[in-house]
Amino acid sequence: MTLRLYDTSARQIRDFVPLRPGCVSIYLCGATVQAAPHIGHIRSGLNFDIMRRWFAHRGMDVTFVRNVTDIDDKIITKSEDQGRPWWAIGYENERAFNDGYQVLGCLPPTYEPRATGHVPEMIEMMQALIDRGHAYAADGNVYFDVRSHAGYLKLSNQELDNLRQPEGEGETGKRDPRDFAMWKAAKPGEPSWDTPWGPGRPGWHLECSAMVHKYLGPTFDIHGGGVDLVFPHHENEIAQSEAYGDEFARYWVHNAWVTMSGEKMSKSLGNSVLVGEMVKRWRPVVLRYYLGSPHYRSTIEYSEESLQEAETAFGRIESFLHRAVETVGEVAPAADVPEAFAEAMDDDFGVPQALAVVHTTVRHGNQALSADDKERTTAHVAELRAMLGVLGLDPMSEQWAGGGAGKAADELHDVVDSLVALVLEQRQAARARKDFATADALRDELGRAGLTIEDTPSGPRWELGPRA
Repeated sequence: MTLRLYDTSARQIRDFVPLRPGCVSIYLCGATVQAAPHIGHIRSGLNFDIMRRWFAHRGMDVTFVRNVTDIDDKIITKSEDQGRPWWAIGYENERAFNDGYQVLGCLPPTYEPRATGHVPEMIEMMQALIDRGHAYAADGNVYFDVRSHAGYLKLSNQELDNLRQPEGEGETGKRDPRDFAMWKAAKPGEPSWDTPWGPGRPGWHLECSAMVHKYLGPTFDIHGGGVDLVFPHHENEIAQSEAYGDEFARYWVHNAWVTMSGEKMSKSLGNSVLVGEMVKRWRPVVLRYYLGSPHYRSTIEYSEESLQEAETAFGRIESFLHRAVETVGEVAPAADVPEAFAEAMDDDFGVPQALAVVHTTVRHGNQALSADDKERTTAHVAELRAMLGVLGLDPMSEQWAGGGAGKAADELHDVVDSLVALVLEQRQAARARKDFATADALRDELGRAGLTIEDTPSGPRWELGPRA
């Protein structure tokens, strides 16, 4: 089978042919750590985590780089407003991002470089671009001359003469208002690094070009990020890197936004939902299911109702696995996934279609359980765990059933199990004395709490379900 993905630069789905057979190199634009992450931030990391897992499942060696922008205008402004060091704000929020990735089950990157750790590489790149006539220094700033690179704006498919790029504060000495800053001259009291052109700090776009070159070389497979980064960030990266002599990314992959009332989720708009708050209200694995189940190029419109639907859908998967384990014991994941699941994932990482195969397997598994067919039940569990492992959703995996957030969830489940057991004992006692009104009232109360009760030959059991 051939994996195909949508390439933003080609504006179509293309066959994926890696630069080196059996290897995949991915660079994902990571966090600008000026504030704690909302679910829109984390969606990008989660989508690329699923892609990475699928490449690995197909036997490929994945090098995954996700950078950290730990210095920029917003971090400096927050430092001034809060009277705290810029690096303290950056580090605090970097940890919050990493906590967010981890709590939602994202694998750690191969490398996670910080912008401030790569100033020498940036200076080297700027000097080369100046020497080749693609950049120039002015008033302590260094600008890229956009007219010097014939391919500028090819990713976003814009016309340079129609481009209106606002001038940033302190960006003086530009030859053309559309030229962009690779290096910004320091203002009094701001953090700075010494360069041949004076003290200053990195421009947003330069840092990624420098880090990509260092960690992945002049050419690599996939550059990813949110669709909002196509212009100016990714467009400017391409210009710098190609003018420097790099072929740069062979495929461009962009994920869509999480929106609220039709607007992109953003702190500046006051409509963001923080990951740290969300995982207090929803189990992390449910939040992962919610953010990961739509196609990565589809916008997610945030709503509590959608989260409840995700909770119910994932609950059906969990319920089958728990019942199956009670019947057939622990079952290891299968070595491979069903063909229909593989076809969906190979077709531009079609997670919605892949999840349809997951839920079909759950339905067939429940039928096998009802028929007391242990052989078929075992086979369905093995297939299901293989698919869920690719999606990072296996309830029996170390992430969700072992340490970290999974351990906390298990502990909470045990507490709830004990409390529900007391209510079910009261319900059983009411039924034994034929007080069916009390028994039904207790069951209805559990339903309002979001629990579904199933009476089985071995006694009542509960699972998460839609709130009554």
